[in-house]
Amino acid sequence: MIHSLYIKDFALIDELEVEFRRGLNILTGQTGAGKSIIIGALNMILGERADTEVIRQGSSKAIAEATIAHNNDPALLCVLQEHDIEQHSPIILRREIRENGSRAFINDSPVTIGVLKSVGDLLVDLHGQYDHQLLLKEEHHLGVLDQFGHTQQQLSMYRTAYDKMKELRLEKSQLLKREQELLEKTELYRFQLQELEKTRLQPDEEEQIQAEMQLLDNAEILDQKAQWISELGESDDIEVAGLLNKLKLNLEDLARIEPEFEQYLTEINAARVSIIETMSFAEQYRNRIEFNPSRLEELRQRQAELNRIQKKYGRDIPSLIEYERTIAEELSVSENFDLALERINQLITQQEYVLQEAAVALHNLRRTTGDQLAQSIEIELAQLGIPHARLQVQVNWLYDTNGWFVLPKQEQTDPAHTARVDCTESGGDDVVFYLSTNKGELPKALAKIASGGEISRVMLALKSVLAKEQYLPVMIFDEIDTGISGEISEKVGRSMRKLSEHCQIIAITHQPQIASQAHVHYKVHKSEKDDRTVSTILRLDDEEHIREVASLMSGAQITEATLQSAKELVAHNRQI
Repeated sequence: MIHSLYIKDFALIDELEVEFRRGLNILTGQTGAGKSIIIGALNMILGERADTEVIRQGSSKAIAEATIAHNNDPALLCVLQEHDIEQHSPIILRREIRENGSRAFINDSPVTIGVLKSVGDLLVDLHGQYDHQLLLKEEHHLGVLDQFGHTQQQLSMYRTAYDKMKELRLEKSQLLKREQELLEKTELYRFQLQELEKTRLQPDEEEQIQAEMQLLDNAEILDQKAQWISELGESDDIEVAGLLNKLKLNLEDLARIEPEFEQYLTEINAARVSIIETMSFAEQYRNRIEFNPSRLEELRQRQAELNRIQKKYGRDIPSLIEYERTIAEELSVSENFDLALERINQLITQQEYVLQEAAVALHNLRRTTGDQLAQSIEIELAQLGIPHARLQVQVNWLYDTNGWFVLPKQEQTDPAHTARVDCTESGGDDVVFYLSTNKGELPKALAKIASGGEISRVMLALKSVLAKEQYLPVMIFDEIDTGISGEISEKVGRSMRKLSEHCQIIAITHQPQIASQAHVHYKVHKSEKDDRTVSTILRLDDEEHIREVASLMSGAQITEATLQSAKELVAHNRQI
């Protein structure tokens, strides 16, 4: 239930705080007093769109905050946990509207408007003045039916099959598109593949060519330098080996006398070994040096060929190798399209049976649920003054010549239609409500026969049924009594009071027969304060409640007779 509502600088509201109670909470007041402004603030808290025009003149922002108790609904807790929002009851929803945008909070944690709306939808069902018009739009009837019935498990199974079929159909569509594109590029791809295969590209070939050319280009220099190193030990000018030997002998003599020379003796011995090994390696390396001008020319030609192919395709060697692999695969696919298409068609045929089975099961469940919903609403409508109401929920197949599957023969009841059924994520069904409000008349499409008062009662009956079947903690009605009066208003009020046994109801009304049913009555009125118009709300005590009902009955002039009638009306409704 909504414990409290706080509104500040919102339209005509300067600052307002109201505490609601369990049961039926009724709001009354003159037209323009601000009742719908309060509902608008609630709408804003629940994540609906809000315009900056709601900011009260002279203020920087509009604020609306609701404190709502809940019973730890798993779906609600899941949303809170998913977005790292502190979990406790009551929960606090807050919305701020500024000139440069809006901010939303749940339990003081900043959230997106989408998250605020997800949470709000799980806590409050707000029925605005024109929401009953949704019933007149047949595209909403399927959603209403699924709300009532226990179809979610079967719908989930259907969607699994639907998603798989959608994926396969998309794969087939892409395959056919790809086939057409490849047909246009086949000749080009074949020429390019032949050219690239002939080039015999290797990943590291450029580096290898460069390294080999470096050696061949400098063969003369390499030979000269290696020869000089290898002949150091035989030179008349520099006899390195002999010099090192003399140095070694002298150091040995010195080390026997002075130990400090041992370190240098060790270093000279190591240097002597390194120099001898270097001269030996240089001699061996000279034997490996290649003098091959023809190989050098061959490498230069290969390098030129690689540069040409890279420049032509605008890609480096690794990219060209990958491109060669890609077009080879594309050509392979183009040559095997028939096999690929046959494979995907087989999978689609198999999935058709799975989808068909799930769709038929969902269709039959909806037909059964539709009969139950119709019966429940008829009972409610009888209590709302339409005793001969006859509601039909027609669940028909969505036929289409390009449908997703073929109906089983036992399901084919309409020879005028193709046996193929189109599918959406909601199933293969078209749901339409038909209603007859007068005895002896055949039901007709709801949009064609229902008056404003009748559609309001159908919506109230529907809400009553849903509240008993589902968890709807808070229901808000903004003038659902449109188009009704007198005896029917009393029945609507009685129905709302009875419905409030299952959930908290907050309702705006102009009807005394409905207002008299209130468990708690609030009056919204506007006044002038500091040359500004402000809206306020007051909770009425028993005497004020009776006086407000009398005011709704007779207007501004309340007579003793009217007051007595209001008192009797309130007392009568409390006894029921």
